[in-house]
Amino acid sequence: MLKHTLTALLALAASSAWAADTADQQLVKQGEYLSRAGDCIACHTAQGGKPFAGGLGIDSPLGMIYSTNITPDKETGIGEYTLEDFDRAVRHGVAKDGHSLYPAMPYTAYAKVSPDDVKALYAYFMHGVEPVNQANKDTDIVWPLSMRWPLGIWRWMFSPDPVEAAPAPASASADAGQAEVLRGKYLVEGLGHCSTCHTPRGVALQEKALTDADGTEFLSGGVVEGWLAKNLRGDATDGLGSWSKEDIVAFLKGGMNKHSATFGGMSQVVADSTQHLNDADLNAIAAYLKTLSPVNKDATQPLAYDEAASVALRTGKANSEGAMDFLNNCAACHRTTGKGYEQTFPQLALSSTVNSEDPTSLIHIVLKGAQLPGTTAAPTQYGMPAFDWRLTDKEVASVLTFVRSSWGNKAPAVTADQVAKVREEVGATPQPVR
Repeated sequence: MLKHTLTALLALAASSAWAADTADQQLVKQGEYLSRAGDCIACHTAQGGKPFAGGLGIDSPLGMIYSTNITPDKETGIGEYTLEDFDRAVRHGVAKDGHSLYPAMPYTAYAKVSPDDVKALYAYFMHGVEPVNQANKDTDIVWPLSMRWPLGIWRWMFSPDPVEAAPAPASASADAGQAEVLRGKYLVEGLGHCSTCHTPRGVALQEKALTDADGTEFLSGGVVEGWLAKNLRGDATDGLGSWSKEDIVAFLKGGMNKHSATFGGMSQVVADSTQHLNDADLNAIAAYLKTLSPVNKDATQPLAYDEAASVALRTGKANSEGAMDFLNNCAACHRTTGKGYEQTFPQLALSSTVNSEDPTSLIHIVLKGAQLPGTTAAPTQYGMPAFDWRLTDKEVASVLTFVRSSWGNKAPAVTADQVAKVREEVGATPQPVR
C-alpha cells in the first residue's frame, strides 16, 4: 500500500513539474513574440554584434546614445534584474541603480504595456536569450547636457503612469470588429511604439501626442534620422486614407504593397518585427489605423490620376530639365506613366510619400538609394541606386519637383537648398561639379 502511495505521489510531482515547465516555456515563447512586437532587437543589437548585447549608436539631438546590453549576463547585462527592476526600466524609464533612462528608450509608449506582458518579456530575456558579456558604452553627450537629473523632471512632465492591467476586453455585446480595433490600439500605442517615430516632437523633444485622444498630431508624421516617418492617419493625400486594411497588412508583412515600398528605418521594422506578427495582430493594427481621422479634415478625397505627363514624356513634348532628368535616371523602373511595376518598383503617381508636404524622404532616397528588406512574404530585395554622385542639388530638386507635380500629384516644389541640407545631414557624396 505504501509503495503504491509513494508511486502515486512521485507521479503527481512529476506531472506538476512538467506542467510548470510547460507553462514556463509557454511564457518564454510568448515573451519572444512580444519582443518581436516591440522590436527590441533593432535598438539593442549593434551592426555585426550579438543579439540584445547593445552598443548601437542612436543619434539624438543631444548627442550619441548607445543602447544597453539587455542579455541576462549578470555582470554587464540585466541578469541581476528582478521582475520589478525590469518593469521599472521598461515602463517607468528608471534603471536598476536609480538613474533615469533617456527617452530614446520608448518607455512613454511601453507604459501602456500590461504587467502580464511585461512578465512574459522578462521570462524571455532571462531564459530565452543568450547571455553576452559586453560592457555598456557611455554616451557621447557633452556636459551639462549629459547630466541625468533633468531626465527625472522630463519623465514627470511627459511620461504617463504605467497601466495596471491590460485593456478591458470588448463587452459581450460588442462585435468582433470592436475587439480587433482595441487589440490594434494596444499594439500601436504600446509595444509597437509607432508614435516614437511617426509623431512630431515639441521643443523638449517630447512627442506632441501619445494617443489619438491627445489630438490629430498623434501619428501625423515626424522626421527621424533624415527620413520622414509618414503620416499614418486618414488623410487621402499623404496618409493612409487611400490604403485599405489589406494594403496595410501587406505592407507590414512584406514591406511593400500596390501603393508604396518601405525605406529607411521602417525597412528594419518590417524585417525584425512586423513580418513576424501573426495575421490576427497585423489585421488588428490595420483596423485601428483605419479609425484615425485625417489631420486635414478636407483631405478625404483621393487624388485623381492625370495622364498628361505620361503622354508628354512618351511623345517627346516634356522638355523641362526635371522631365529630362526623370527620363534619363528614373523612367526605366518607375515608367513614364509613374505607375512603376507592382510588387517590384513602387509607383510615384498618387503616392502618399511623394505627396507629403515634407520632401525629406524623397531627397534622401534619391541621394542615398534604398533597398527593400528580404521577408518571408517578399524575399527578393529590390533596390534603388544612389544618385548623389550623379546629380547636382539643382538636378535632384528639378526631378523631384517634376515627380511631385505630375500624374495627378499635387505637392510643393523642391528647392536646391533643401537638397543641399539633406545631402549634408545624411552624409551623401558631395554634388558633382558640372
